[in-house]
Amino acid sequence: MHRLSWIFPHAILALLVAAPCLHPARAGDLPMDRESLVRRHEVALDRLDIESPLTVGNGEFAFTADITGLQTFPEAYINTIPLGTLAQWGWHTAPNPERWSIERFRFAEFESHGRRVGYADIPNNQRTPEIRWLRENPHRLHLGRIGLVLTRKDGGRGGTDDLGDIRQRLDLWEGVLKSQFQFEGQSVEVETVCHPVRDILAVRIASPLLRSGQLGIELRFPYGTGQTTAADWTRPQDHETRWEQAGAGTVHFERRLDADTYWVDARWTGPGRLVEVARHYYRLGPGLEQEAFEFVAAFGARRRTDPLPGFAETRSAAAEHWAWFWGAGGAIDLSASADPRWRELERRVVLSQYLTAIQCAGSLPPQETGLTFNSWEGKFHLEMHGWHAAHFALWDRLPLLERSLGYYPAILQQARGTARRQGYQGARWPKMTSPSGAESPSSVGPFLVWQQPHPIFFAELCRRGRGEAATLDQYRDAVFESAEFMASFAAWDEATRRYVLGPPLQCAQEVFPRERTQNPTFELTYWRWGLETAQCWRERLGLERCEAWDRVIAGLARPPMDGGRYLFAETAPDSYTERRWRNDHPSVTAALGLLPGPGIDPAAMRRTLDWIWTNWNWPDTWGWDYPMVAMCAARVGQPERAVDALLMDTPKNRYRRNGHNHQRPGLTIYLPGNGGLLYAVAMMAAGWDGGPDRRAPGFPDNGAWSVRWEGLRRAP
Repeated sequence: MHRLSWIFPHAILALLVAAPCLHPARAGDLPMDRESLVRRHEVALDRLDIESPLTVGNGEFAFTADITGLQTFPEAYINTIPLGTLAQWGWHTAPNPERWSIERFRFAEFESHGRRVGYADIPNNQRTPEIRWLRENPHRLHLGRIGLVLTRKDGGRGGTDDLGDIRQRLDLWEGVLKSQFQFEGQSVEVETVCHPVRDILAVRIASPLLRSGQLGIELRFPYGTGQTTAADWTRPQDHETRWEQAGAGTVHFERRLDADTYWVDARWTGPGRLVEVARHYYRLGPGLEQEAFEFVAAFGARRRTDPLPGFAETRSAAAEHWAWFWGAGGAIDLSASADPRWRELERRVVLSQYLTAIQCAGSLPPQETGLTFNSWEGKFHLEMHGWHAAHFALWDRLPLLERSLGYYPAILQQARGTARRQGYQGARWPKMTSPSGAESPSSVGPFLVWQQPHPIFFAELCRRGRGEAATLDQYRDAVFESAEFMASFAAWDEATRRYVLGPPLQCAQEVFPRERTQNPTFELTYWRWGLETAQCWRERLGLERCEAWDRVIAGLARPPMDGGRYLFAETAPDSYTERRWRNDHPSVTAALGLLPGPGIDPAAMRRTLDWIWTNWNWPDTWGWDYPMVAMCAARVGQPERAVDALLMDTPKNRYRRNGHNHQRPGLTIYLPGNGGLLYAVAMMAAGWDGGPDRRAPGFPDNGAWSVRWEGLRRAP
């Protein structure tokens, strides 16, 4: 397992629970009834819904459960949302007898302004054994399945068809999943909760079936894989589970997968007996004289010797934490609105706060499916980091963003090495990566650049939220190293007497050919904003402005235009009618939307947005595109369109009953959509630098929307 010493200590959340939260911006109303706001959007299921399993977690650890409150019927969810038990530290690396590494990879060379630059490309998208291994390792690991064993009176094992009178509710205010159902005429009640600062799952089961011996608990442990399930159940011979009884009601499991090791400790109350059914498969049978049974399971990268809390203690800690979470930070109440869409928008906002808190607020940047199941070989993507977590700053929950920002100094040497190998200065941050910061071979990822200014963006959000003295020294290296790379990556073009970006370059709208793409509007604007912001940091620290950075700022190419509208890239066709260029992300809108748009003409961006709104292939977009467009609409004075963008009826803007943003088969949850929604809504409510001086400037001022908010911060 990878456990990095630089990571914020897991107990930081305990400090947050006790810390007061300031509200620098309030809407002037009486304090909200936050509990009512949250509880009206609690998830309630009355049937098996394979599209909406529910998750408990704490940002470092998460457990996704089926309709029973545990992982009893994982096969039912395998093609929708696989049920996983994942942790930030839970990684597995398969054997590597060939000693493959990105440093030993044969880089493909591309022409770039008179010299050859090597990239970890995949020619013709081939998948050699080396490429497969590098992309799939390390990968996040399903740490273990915990489910119920339901036995019918005839001795057969119960299935989903044997369940009746299903009632399941995710109590958001207290952070507990409550599940009830009937099995062979007998009631079963299960409460499932995650400890707020420890990787502990606590469960209470109440049922007459305990007395009859028809109800038990099973634990299963898989091998690792980068595939969606994060679990390979077909290779029992390739991993090891050792266990020992440690007194009455306690057992220790030691798990070994190749060179990786982790531990699981289980504790239960009252009589109970654990038996090994098969390799890596265990059953816990409660005593027959009880109708209620409680147990906890603690997962860790290291063996722990401290005592485990019981169910009641864990549930109490969770209730205290979630009451604090919802009572602190930002809140938005839309219930007085006349527009009937208010409830759906508010539902998405509330559930997205919960989901990003348990999936995207950990010590590593999250993968796009968080801690639920694997996507893209179980790795995370740094260009998505902002969509996942930047909103925490605007919702006055800045420490939840900062928990993952230590990742950048941790991989700084790796990022510097990539830049030096390619002939650049500073640090070039990877795209698809893991705790080590190593690149993954790809025909797209190594050529992306829009993640390079991200550390500057995050650091500036921190400075605005906490003040200069607390942040300038802490983040200066990440800011300056990012700016060094950005300035050196911009190439001087003697023919046009300007600095240009690319080629090669893969812009955020990934349909453009990397070998020919030059000067995409969003990336140019982000470069300008990032370098100027880095210069401001130098001045705040009492340093002189960097002359090389100023040369690039002054000479950087202007965003390309055609017919009074911004082109997505300078190498885009002269006409907007080319079908291909209407696909994927309309990222040009981020130049004046996510960003404050230095060098962007609002009138021209308004015309650009008008064209996009009418002509774009919306089914081909992604979940974060709608908040991105909404922010652009708000900044150019189209608040009605901003709301319409957030609620656009298109396949990838669907939010399931559990609050997850559905994209397509295989990518059935997409947390960048949830995080992007929260950033956009906060900006639309609290405003942005230089925005209109009115209440909720990003919402229509037409009497249809009543926007009450507390504790939000203005966007840059």
